[in-house]
Amino acid sequence: MIKVGVLGARGRMGAEVCRAVEGADDLELAATVDDGEALDALEAADVVVDFTHPGVVMDNLRWCVEHGLHAVVGTSGFDPGRLDAVRSWQTASPGANVLIAPNFGIGAVLMMDFARRAAPYFESVEIVELHHPNKKDAPSGTAYRTAELIAAARAEKGVPKSPDATESELPGSRGTDVDGVRLHAVRLSGAIAHQEVLLGGHGELFSLRHDSMNRESFMPGVLLGVRRVASLPDRLTVGIESLLDL
Repeated sequence: MIKVGVLGARGRMGAEVCRAVEGADDLELAATVDDGEALDALEAADVVVDFTHPGVVMDNLRWCVEHGLHAVVGTSGFDPGRLDAVRSWQTASPGANVLIAPNFGIGAVLMMDFARRAAPYFESVEIVELHHPNKKDAPSGTAYRTAELIAAARAEKGVPKSPDATESELPGSRGTDVDGVRLHAVRLSGAIAHQEVLLGGHGELFSLRHDSMNRESFMPGVLLGVRRVASLPDRLTVGIESLLDL
């Protein structure tokens, strides 16, 4: 039985994680912690799941690593600098594995993998992501990671940046640039989490889209992470691709 602690337990995603853990025969909900509450209760857990927000996740994660607790993180906002910081904590306090996933949706991860594979074969590529208006960061971690994967795949094949003759623009009208990949963030009432990768070539368009219709859709990936994080070969793992043998 794996004992699980949940950070951000009263938030939308955290509450869904709590329900999923309670419904699993091989998991036990050992601790729940929310904003302003002491982290000490998490010492009863083997694995801590963090769905909080970018402003507090680093302090949470450092505490978990220093206390030897494996962590599964769904909070976004992890750039290379933050990942390096996590590695430094793990070096100073060995014993805890960390899994940080831009997206736990199985379909979303497959979409990212398909986009990475397809990107070198098209002249142009851009990403549009849509989320609910209460999301604190933009672009989403999923979109940022997708752009990184696409850029790396195109660079490996020697594909140049997408053509763009824009000379005059209002600030932000062409989105943000992630390693040469344009990324556009939409915040829309009624949306949950959606992403479309648009690829264009000579005489054809190819699009890949994933839509999460509810937060329950992320739970199979979260529980997979909880079950596997302790046995992962790398102390820090980004994404659940390796857990799906991608």
